[in-house]
Amino acid sequence: MGPLLLVLLLALILFGAGFALKILWWVAVIVLIVWVLGFVMRGTHSSGGRNRWYRW
Repeated sequence: MGPLLLVLLLALILFGAGFALKILWWVAVIVLIVWVLGFVMRGTHSSGGRNRWYRW
């Protein structure tokens, strides 16, 4: 019974880690898209130069 519980616990941990990593990949893709849009959608200064729309 003990080894069966260990295997089930290990499977649960690995499933949870896989789900968390998948979520982190989606978050990374969204951040990358926002970062690229920051370069595409830059505004202009009153002096004619270009400026980023975010303050990082």
